Amino acid sequence: MSSDKETFEPIERASIDELRSLQLQRLQWSLRHAYDNVPHYKQAFDAAGAHPDDVRSLQDLSRFPFLVKQDFRSQYPFGLLAVPREKAVRLHASSGTTGKPTVVAYTRNDIDTWAGLVARSIFAAGGRAGDIVHIAYGYGLFTGGLGAHYGAEKLGCTVIPMSGGQTEKQVQLIRDLEPRIIMVTPSYMLAIAEEFARQGLDPASCSLRTGIFGAEPWTNAMRQEIEARMGIDAVDIYGLSEVMGPGVAMECVSSKDGPVLWEDHFYPEIIDPETGRVLPDGEEGELVLTSLTKEALPVIRYRTRDRTRLLPPTARSMRRIERISGRTDDMMIIRGVNVFPTQIEELILKQTALAPHYHLEIFREGHLDSLTVNVELLSGVEDHRARRDDVAIELVQLIKSYIGVTTTVLVHPANSLERSAGKAKRVTDRRQKGSG
Repeated sequence: MSSDKETFEPIERASIDELRSLQLQRLQWSLRHAYDNVPHYKQAFDAAGAHPDDVRSLQDLSRFPFLVKQDFRSQYPFGLLAVPREKAVRLHASSGTTGKPTVVAYTRNDIDTWAGLVARSIFAAGGRAGDIVHIAYGYGLFTGGLGAHYGAEKLGCTVIPMSGGQTEKQVQLIRDLEPRIIMVTPSYMLAIAEEFARQGLDPASCSLRTGIFGAEPWTNAMRQEIEARMGIDAVDIYGLSEVMGPGVAMECVSSKDGPVLWEDHFYPEIIDPETGRVLPDGEEGELVLTSLTKEALPVIRYRTRDRTRLLPPTARSMRRIERISGRTDDMMIIRGVNVFPTQIEELILKQTALAPHYHLEIFREGHLDSLTVNVELLSGVEDHRARRDDVAIELVQLIKSYIGVTTTVLVHPANSLERSAGKAKRVTDRRQKGSG
């Protein structure tokens, strides 16, 4: 392992004063760029009585209005661009499962910045020039595959652009090409590990040494599960398409204590999701991000809906974010109790008889909501009715004890729940007609 002091770029070791000075300079530019070139921002800033020329400190940012996902949809497709459309060399878009897709654009400089930040991220994970990187994030409109790809190439790695799916082929290529690093969603990593086992192979004996996981919330228990099965270091990469894509923050393999937010390009705030008030470092709330260097599509105070808190620097001089505990918009309220899927995942992973796959369904019974937790037995665990009943009863009690909500647990046979080759769909809301 290389020295913990080694960094991809000197700014990762900058003093706090140097970093804050750079942030303020770049923030002033970004606000002015947005105000002068995007009618939406000019109108919103003017309505809030906030002008870029009045920004004298980083704290002044709190006077500006938030950007929310609905703004992307109302300005669809190109209303938020701050450059002529012809200057955009790439477009990406979200899946649009809850409405119009959110379209994002990049200039040539934006693509170079993005590639540099993903290269920095892979370096922080222990990757070096010459390493073979197997990319099993989806390619296409989703930012994961191409974001990882350009960053790995920028670092000087050899890239296997596998994309998601074709799990048997994933295993074959890992065996034949012997990559050292894999970039993939954590849920699909487990599906790949299962395919190794199905073929009678020990996944921990393969060439992989590092897994860079993102695109969905995952827990420390899931990290331990993956590391034990695969014999790798599992680290967390964070990003979202509206802000850039993967590489907004990255966990250092030397510390594994939460992703370092690359603060020279993104200014973070944590807010109370109910009031919008900025919270001090260390308090949990909703992450809000402002881009400091983006040309094509600057984002000013974008509400990510991700729940986390800002932590002090450790392996780098920039602040960390705590592992995302859930989203303010995937929080389920079951009979007055706030429930996040990751809370239930933690408890499932405590059960030695259960595989780390699950699916949650919300139903309405009369005027009350109920939650059904679908889980499956671990491959090789004895499967009979009494065994399933015992496991279900134990998990029901754990959830009631730790989270405070009564659930129905359905234990299914091993390998029976649907696997995802990309982002795992954890929750189906069956309260609305036609959902699920």
